[in-house]
Amino acid sequence: MGSVVTEQPHLQVACAIIERRGLVLATQRSGAMSLPLKWEFPGGKIRAGETPADCLRRELLEELGVDAPVIEALPLSTHRYASFTVTLHPFRCGEPYGPITLHEHAALAWVAPGDLPSLDWAEADLPVIAAYRARVAAAP
Repeated sequence: MGSVVTEQPHLQVACAIIERRGLVLATQRSGAMSLPLKWEFPGGKIRAGETPADCLRRELLEELGVDAPVIEALPLSTHRYASFTVTLHPFRCGEPYGPITLHEHAALAWVAPGDLPSLDWAEADLPVIAAYRARVAAAP
C-alpha cells in the first residue's frame, strides 16, 4: 500500500519593510494568530486577481491603518513550514502616511537594520532580513 501525498497550501504573501529615520518597522503577531508572538514584516495574503503591490496597500490599511510609499520590490523568498509553504513578496517602503494603529498585531517596534536579527522572527522573514540588510549595506 503506497503512502498518500497531500499537497501543502502554498501562500503568496506581500510584506512591507517600512523605513523611518533609519529604522525599520517590525510587527509582532498576536497570540491568537498562527506563528503566535513571532515578529514579522506587516502584510498578508495576495488575493486572486490582485497584484502584490495592491495587496500590500490593502493589508497595510487593514493591519496598521496607514499607507506607505513603495520604494522598490525586493527578491522573492520562499519558505516551507511543516504544514504550508509561503512565498514572500517583500517591498521596501518609505515612512507611512499618518499614525499607525495596530488592528491585528500585539506590538510594533522601530528597529535599526543591524538589530533586526535580535527579534524572534517568523522563519520565512529571515532570508528577507538578510537580503534587505545586504542591500542597505551596499547602498551609497
